Amino acid sequence: MKKSKMRSEASSSSNNSNRKGETVVGDCGTCRSSCGYCKSSGRTSITHGLWAYSVTVDDYQDLLDRGWRRSGSFLYKPDMERTCCPSYTIRLRASDFAPSKEQRRVSRRMQSVVYIPRFLDGTVDVEKKSVELIKDPSTSNCNKVSSSVENNSLSHNNEENNKEEEILQFLSGQIDNAVQLCIVRGQFLSGIQLPKASVKKVSQAKRKLLVEGMENLLYTSNIAFQLAATLNRAQLAEKDVQQIRVFGQSIEDTGPSPKIIAAKLASSLIQLAETSGLSIRACNGHLNFYSAMKQASLDEDVHIGTVSKESAKTCESKGGCLKNSSEHPQAKRHKLQIRLKRSSFDPQEFELYRRYQIKVHNDKPDQVTETSYRRFLVDSPLVFVPPSGDDTVPPCGFGSFHQQYLIDDRLVAVGVIDILPRCLSSKYLFWDPDYAFLSLGKYSALQEISWVKENQTHCPTLQYYYLGYYIHSCRKMRYKAAYHPSELLCPLRYQWVPYDIARPLLDRKPYVVLSDFASLQNESSPCISENVMGCQHDDIGQGDSNDVRMDYDYDDEMLDPESESDDDEPDTETSCQTVGVEDGDISNIVIRGQGTRVRYKDIQRVFGPIQRRSLESQLRKYMKVVGAELSERMVYALGSYL
Repeated sequence: MKKSKMRSEASSSSNNSNRKGETVVGDCGTCRSSCGYCKSSGRTSITHGLWAYSVTVDDYQDLLDRGWRRSGSFLYKPDMERTCCPSYTIRLRASDFAPSKEQRRVSRRMQSVVYIPRFLDGTVDVEKKSVELIKDPSTSNCNKVSSSVENNSLSHNNEENNKEEEILQFLSGQIDNAVQLCIVRGQFLSGIQLPKASVKKVSQAKRKLLVEGMENLLYTSNIAFQLAATLNRAQLAEKDVQQIRVFGQSIEDTGPSPKIIAAKLASSLIQLAETSGLSIRACNGHLNFYSAMKQASLDEDVHIGTVSKESAKTCESKGGCLKNSSEHPQAKRHKLQIRLKRSSFDPQEFELYRRYQIKVHNDKPDQVTETSYRRFLVDSPLVFVPPSGDDTVPPCGFGSFHQQYLIDDRLVAVGVIDILPRCLSSKYLFWDPDYAFLSLGKYSALQEISWVKENQTHCPTLQYYYLGYYIHSCRKMRYKAAYHPSELLCPLRYQWVPYDIARPLLDRKPYVVLSDFASLQNESSPCISENVMGCQHDDIGQGDSNDVRMDYDYDDEMLDPESESDDDEPDTETSCQTVGVEDGDISNIVIRGQGTRVRYKDIQRVFGPIQRRSLESQLRKYMKVVGAELSERMVYALGSYL
């Protein structure tokens, strides 16, 4: 057979003849590594790996729909029955997305501190937004947020009667973030349940009872008193009973006082003061929020309650009122820009990534290198497809991209994404730790969902948002299911199953054949067989989500290829992995060797018996993990066999 004819036969299997390029992969076989999720001490993460020399966007889309992901140019798929943390591909139909109350709050929070001209695929779509954060309480429309947003699909028409509650919830969330920051800094005890903050509006009647000049006091919180009581109880509980009694009397509490706690929280809320224009001060243990329209006198003390001028002066002499170090007389408006660019190395992005990994994930500085960053988040095997001018490709094209988020021209976050024929696949996000209060992880996910919906007009097949892997046994990854209504990929039959159906089963076992369970929903028997459940360990658990979509960075040095013989093949009568898997003929696999593209059936005779047996065993495993259709469409790099 002539080489030209063979190449033509291989290329004819392409999913879309209008898109140039081909998929060429080398088989890495089964690999073991340490797990980035359960942090097990051994190499308990078991995957099948492929090294991708090039991948068309159509082939990678189909690989995603068979449970594959990529880390740079390394493609990997968990061995769901054997790996420590079974990982299910999770996706969301963008048009069906129903944002939760918390997700709407994150969007409003961002809109309250910035106006948003968005830069996407080289064009500018300016969404002008006027923001009036907190008005002077003497006006008729005090304490209301007014905004005007054009063409923002994430904005919701806020009822006037709900705006006050939204502000209170926002401020309460910011105080909770400040408490967590104090815990990280070691200022508060860790490992105990602390109360949540509650912020109240100061009524005009209350303001009239305060000292003169305090009319701009808007909100207050007494969280410092609750925290002081909780921390004191926790400290006493840690002491031995014999040590807390001296001559029959209890030792006085040595924990922080409400005044000290309020001062620490006010100090931690400097960033909020800078972005919102509020003045934040700690006064006699109360955390007070003032309108920036009219500044309070700094030598007067204010706390909530019926306070006379005389008691206020007494408090002043004792130094009860602590001023926040940052006050701004006027609310400052910030500009957010979102730019989409082709995946490439950017020194500014690398510096942000380095800070993020060290401060958020506690990586050692010598671990965060330019080489590892390039390999993880810059290198991509995807063949770029430029816009075609029709309704088959979005204006930015298909391929790998970095979506940059800039506030006042400062890079604060970067989302690494793949844009494919049927989805936007989110790979990783890193952000500036100084802007953690904006919940950039949640906000970027909302923006990516919005991007999919907006670009369906350019590319109707682009309908889904892929969030990577969902690991039910890792609490850190469960936040992905909050983007509702999501669905999980069955690891055996590659059917999509609603998360609400899958969750009860995943609560019992980490590995589940989801399609079997879904088919049982219409049956009357509540019994679920072990063949459906799979056999794995109990839920191992992890910490709470930190809003980071984290697909594990597979380091070449951590991968340990297994040496498997034919005797290691699972028993077809007992392994549920073989049930329902489509059959294929390895003789149709396209082989690359010495510059040629040929079907295996046309070259199998050139191998000796031992080589042929070894190669055919490898080809069968390869076909099993990628599927018969893809194995005949992609090019298999033969490596040392030719």
